[in-house]
Order: sequence, then structure tokens, then C-alpha cells
Amino acid sequence: MSQVTFYLMQDDDREALACQLVADYWREGHVYCLCRDQAQALRLDERLWQLPADRFVPHQLQEESGQAQVEIGHQPPRRRYARLINLTDDTPLFAGEFAQVVDFVPTNESDKQQARARYKAYRQAGHVLETLELPSAAS
Repeated sequence: MSQVTFYLMQDDDREALACQLVADYWREGHVYCLCRDQAQALRLDERLWQLPADRFVPHQLQEESGQAQVEIGHQPPRRRYARLINLTDDTPLFAGEFAQVVDFVPTNESDKQQARARYKAYRQAGHVLETLELPSAAS
């Protein structure tokens, strides 16, 4: 089963935190960023281009051809990745295909309730769970 890490957020900007985590993680293996929809995928793509030059992340949208280390999409991935960053409000049915899954606990109460439901679903599926404070590199 996957190792699922929930990050306790200090604000509710999951996309900003996801960009910081992708910049930290991509050298350790391929990363798939699962977005709610195409609009969020396009926003995340643009935000990754806005990172400083020393934090450059080779990435692509799911519908683009290529083999970038980071792929952004809103559909199940078409190839294998080491890590999944879940930006959706749901528990991905394919989470077990990843060695590590990253999810978030926002500060907003309704989003926090959805995070609790995802946590429960991951636990029921047998994943190993941990909860961590926001990493200092993303603050």
C-alpha cells in the first residue's frame, strides 16, 4: 500500500503548496499532480512556470506529448509515477498505484471535513498514513 502524507496547511492555497512540494520532490522520481479539472491543471502549469529559475521543474500537462518528470492532469494517469499530489476533494481510486500520496488539510472548515473523509478512505483502503506540519521550504 501507499504511504499517504497529509500536510496541515497554514492557508488554503493548495496550488501554491503543491508547486513548492513538486519543486522539492521531482528529482526523487516522477510526480503526478491530480487536479479537480482542466482549469486547475492550467493554473498549476502556469504557477510552476512562475517559480524562480533555481527551482525550475520540468513538467507538462497530461495531454502534451513527452516524458517530463512532472505531469499535471485531471484524469487517471496513463503511466507509472512514484508520487501523487492530490489537489482534488476526493480520494483517488488509483492511489494505491503510487509509492507515496500527498494530500492536504486546509484551514477552511468545509475543506477540512473533506480532508477527514479522504483520510478515513485512505485508512480503510489500508494505506500507511502520516500527518505533517507545513514544510519550512513552502512557508
